[in-house]
Amino acid sequence: MKNNRFIIFAGLLAIIAAVFYFTTNVDQVEDKETKMKVAFVYLTNPGDHGWTYAHEVGRQQVQEHFGDKVETSYVENVPEGPDATRVIRELAQNGNDMIFTTSFGYMEPTLKVAKEFPNIKFDHITGYMRAENMATGNIRFYEGRYVQGVVAGLTTKSNKIGYVAAFPIPEVIQGINSFAQGLKSVNKNATISVVWANTWYDPVKEGDAAKVLIAEGADVLAQHTDSPAMLQTAEKAGVYGFGQSSDMHEFAPSAQLFASVNNWGPYYIAQIQKAMDGSWTTGEGPDHRAGNTWKGLSEDFLVLTDFKNMPSNVAKAAQEARDGIANGSINIFSGPMMDNEGNQILASGEVLDDGGLWAMNYYVDGVIGKIPN
Repeated sequence: MKNNRFIIFAGLLAIIAAVFYFTTNVDQVEDKETKMKVAFVYLTNPGDHGWTYAHEVGRQQVQEHFGDKVETSYVENVPEGPDATRVIRELAQNGNDMIFTTSFGYMEPTLKVAKEFPNIKFDHITGYMRAENMATGNIRFYEGRYVQGVVAGLTTKSNKIGYVAAFPIPEVIQGINSFAQGLKSVNKNATISVVWANTWYDPVKEGDAAKVLIAEGADVLAQHTDSPAMLQTAEKAGVYGFGQSSDMHEFAPSAQLFASVNNWGPYYIAQIQKAMDGSWTTGEGPDHRAGNTWKGLSEDFLVLTDFKNMPSNVAKAAQEARDGIANGSINIFSGPMMDNEGNQILASGEVLDDGGLWAMNYYVDGVIGKIPN
């Protein structure tokens, strides 16, 4: 009798164990089937307080939005070039369903690996090359720089503006020229001097470039590089500047007039959701070109921080410029527009389209010097 009871009890335990094992493994299979793996490739590390930090904020927003449905990871400090190809390929081999590469110089490495892994979705930030499984996304950074130009033109006493730039690619040139358009809209006498740092992130080079510009008389500085070094240099010298990619106020509380903040979260969330529901595409579409998202102030992809260290009339002009761009009443690149050598770029009534923006290889009136090769 005791043996029978033991056999029955043991049988019940075995059944319970089998049910638990089956249920647990079914849950694991379902998790494996439903959880999407998404990887990000970073040029620097999130501690740069600029470009990469903004992308990391976006990744964290993805994780918060999707919860257990998405598993995210990132690789930091990946140089542009062969190393990028290796890292992107490894991420593809490791089972990621979608890979975001977050620097212009990752464009060709991303394209190369995308062709090797046609079933994985690749999304390159700031580039223009696409494939059947490779989309591109960008923010209209130049819109914020027009507002910076307005503030600089109303703030400067020397009428000399310094600009620290990374590389002479169209995206950077757009920003310089947009800044100049904003500057000229309020101050015809001010000019912009550009120092090319030839790096996206090098605090020493960025700081040195800022020192050169200040020594030449610049009392307002702008940048298209990624660290707070320029602003920190401005703070020490008692001049003004603008934050880049992220809010840099804590590094230069007396110098930062405002920052143009890159808000990547909405883009990443939208792209991942499209991948989940099957609507992700790199083909033609109404949003300029589907698979080529390029949005700015009106969609809050670009966000301006509070206007500080300036009189109320300057803050008012900045807000009006920001709102005008967002609602379409201000078209930054509209004619008449001349380059800095006196050649007409746009006649009165003409407007530069997106193709013209990406073909920009000249300085507009108000910018000193020539673009390096």
